[in-house]
Amino acid sequence: MNHVLLAIVIVPVVTSIATWWTPPAISKVVTIGSGIALFLLALALIPSATAHSYLAVGSVLRVDALSVVFLVPTTFLYATTSIFAAGYLHLPEGEAGRRYARRFFVGLNVFCWSMAVAPLVNGLALLWVMIEVTTVISALLVAIDDTDGATEAAWKYVILASLGLGIALFATIIMYYAGTRFFGSSYDPSYNKLLSGAHAFPKDVVRLADVLAVLGFGTKMGLVPVHTWLPDAHSEAPTPISALLSGALLATSFYAILRFFQVSVRCLGPAFPRNVLLIFGLASLVLAAFYLLSQRDLKRLLAYSSVEHMGILAIGMSFSAPLAIVGVLLHVIAHGAAKGTAFFGAGSVARKFKSKDMARIRGGVGLLPWSGPMLVLAVLALSAMPPFGIFRSEFLIVAGGLSDPRDAIAAVLVVFVTVAFFGLSWFTTKTMLSPVPERERLRLGRGETSWLIVVAMAVGLVGLVILGVHVPGQLNELLQHAASQLEVAR
Repeated sequence: MNHVLLAIVIVPVVTSIATWWTPPAISKVVTIGSGIALFLLALALIPSATAHSYLAVGSVLRVDALSVVFLVPTTFLYATTSIFAAGYLHLPEGEAGRRYARRFFVGLNVFCWSMAVAPLVNGLALLWVMIEVTTVISALLVAIDDTDGATEAAWKYVILASLGLGIALFATIIMYYAGTRFFGSSYDPSYNKLLSGAHAFPKDVVRLADVLAVLGFGTKMGLVPVHTWLPDAHSEAPTPISALLSGALLATSFYAILRFFQVSVRCLGPAFPRNVLLIFGLASLVLAAFYLLSQRDLKRLLAYSSVEHMGILAIGMSFSAPLAIVGVLLHVIAHGAAKGTAFFGAGSVARKFKSKDMARIRGGVGLLPWSGPMLVLAVLALSAMPPFGIFRSEFLIVAGGLSDPRDAIAAVLVVFVTVAFFGLSWFTTKTMLSPVPERERLRLGRGETSWLIVVAMAVGLVGLVILGVHVPGQLNELLQHAASQLEVAR
C-alpha cells in the first residue's frame, strides 16, 4: 500500500501544477479527475488499515484506521466539490476569468492536498505543520473574490486561526518536553514513540498540553469560545470553499485533537481528557443551537450548524462507551457528506436568487426542481432525520451516552439537537417550501443553474442514505478498528 500513500501525496500536487497552465475548461476536468482518484485511493486503503495496526513510508508518512476514517470524508468532499465547482463557477470573459480560474483551482487542489496529507503524517509536529498549511491556503481562498466582506472575513480568520495555532504549537512543544522525561533530550516524536512512553510522562505537563491542544486546534475546529471566525469565513468564501471548510477542515482539526487525546489518556487516564472535551462540546452545542434560531443569511445558518456538530463530536468523545466512539467516527464521515451537500444546495439557491438573505428567498423548491428538494433533504440529514447517516451516528452517540454514568449529558445533547432542528427546519420551510411569488417566477424562471450541481448533490445524498441504511461491511470494520485505537488509550 506504500504506492497508494505516495499517490495520495503526489496526485493533487501534479493537478495543482497542471491547473496553473491549462485553460479553465481543462482545469475543471483535471480537478474532478484528481478528486475522484483520491477518493478511490482512500477507499483502497480501508482493507489494509483494518488488517494492520499501521502502515508507514519512511518516518514521515504513517496511516492507521483512525487516519483513514478522516481521509475518507476529505477525499469524498474533494471529489464532489470539484464537480460542484465546475458547474457553480461563472467566470468572466477574457484574461480576468483565466486569472481567477488559475488562482481558484490551484488553491482548491492545494487546500485539498493539505487536508488529505494531514492524517497521513507521522507525529504531532508534522501534523501541526500541515494544519498550518491549510490555514494559509484557505485564508487566501476565503478572500479570493476580493470583496470588502471577504477581505474582512479572511483577515479575521487569519488572526484567530494564527492565534489558535500558536497555542497548538505551544501544546506540541509541551508534549515533546513531556517525552524528554522518558526518552531523553532528543527523540523522534512519532505517534508510536509518544504512545509507548506516555504512561511515564509527567502528568501536570500532559494536562497542560491537552488543554492547550483542545483550545488551539479547537479554534480551527470551531469550538466555542474560539469559533468566531467561522460564520464570517463560511459566509463570505466562495461556496465550494465553504463546503470544504465545514465538511473537511473542521474534521481535520478534530483529528489533531484526537491524537493528543490518545497520548493524554494513556498518561492521565480517561477522566481529565474527557472532561475537557465535554466542557468545550457543551458550550459549542448550546450556543450554536440558539444562534440557529436567529440567522438571516443562508450560509451563516449552515456555518452555525457546523459549530453545533463539532460540539456533538466533542461531547461524544466525552462518553466512556465504545459505542459512542464508533458513533463519533461515523459522524465525522456523515457530517462531511451532509454539510457539503447542504452548501452545494445553498450555492444553487444563492446563484438563482442572487442573494443569501433568507428574507429574499421564497419558493426555492418551485424554482429549482432538483437542487431545491435535495437541499431540503440535506437539511433533514443535518437534523438527524432517518434514513440518513447522521441519524445513525447520533443514535450511536446518544445510546453510548445513556450507558455512561453521566447519562444526563446525553439528555442535554438530545434537547439542544432538537432546538437546532427547529432552527434549521423553520428557515428551510420559509425559504424552500413556501409558494413561489408570481413576480419571482416571471423574473427568475424555473430551472437549474447547472446540472453538475445536481450531480454533486445527488452523490452526497446517496452516500448519506448508504451510511444511514447500512454501513458497508469494510467501512464498519474500519470504524470499529479506529474506535479500538482510541479505546486502547483508555
